[in-house]
Parts: sequence; structure tokens; C-alpha cells
Amino acid sequence: MKTLYQFAHARSGDKGERLNVGVFAYDPASYPHILAQITAEKVQTLFAHRGARDVKRYELPKLHALNFVIDGVLEGGVNGSLNLDGHGKSQSFRLLTLPIEMPDDIAPAV
Repeated sequence: MKTLYQFAHARSGDKGERLNVGVFAYDPASYPHILAQITAEKVQTLFAHRGARDVKRYELPKLHALNFVIDGVLEGGVNGSLNLDGHGKSQSFRLLTLPIEMPDDIAPAV
């Protein structure tokens, strides 16, 4: 099993308790596999321990990307949380740890 990190990078932002994570495929050939496997349900399960209430997934096919909007995951936001690492920048890396199946003919970028 491989990890999403090998086939995509992420950018994130936060506003209050809302986390926004964009996942961008390094290689357009890997995008259909990322699209099929990295679902809103899988992302919500990944962030359930942080209190994620709702996850919306937006597909950006011309960019070979997905955008996830995750509500309730930042424990009150950067200024309202006692968690030292509660803001969105650190959480994008958590998403990149998801396991993913990828055909052998698509080489990891990392």
C-alpha cells in the first residue's frame, strides 16, 4: 500500500473551526485514482477524533485536484484553541498520510 503523499501535495487554510484542504495530484494520470479513493467519508473518518462534523468534497478536474472543506475540526480555531497545533497548515499533512492503491505504472513523485 502506498500513501497519498507519494502522489499529491496539499495546501490548506483555516477560518474559525473550518479547515480547507486542497489536494493536487503531481501526475494527471494519478488523479482518477485519487478521485475514486479519497472520499469525503474517508476524510471525515480521518478527522473524527478532532470532532469533524461535516466534510464537503469539491472536484477540480482541470487542476487535477480535490478541495475538502471540513467543519468543526479546529477546536475553536487558532486563537480559541488550547491545542498548540490546531490550525489548518499542520492538518493538511494528516490528510496526505491516507493509504491509496495506485497501479504500478504510475510512479510515485516522492
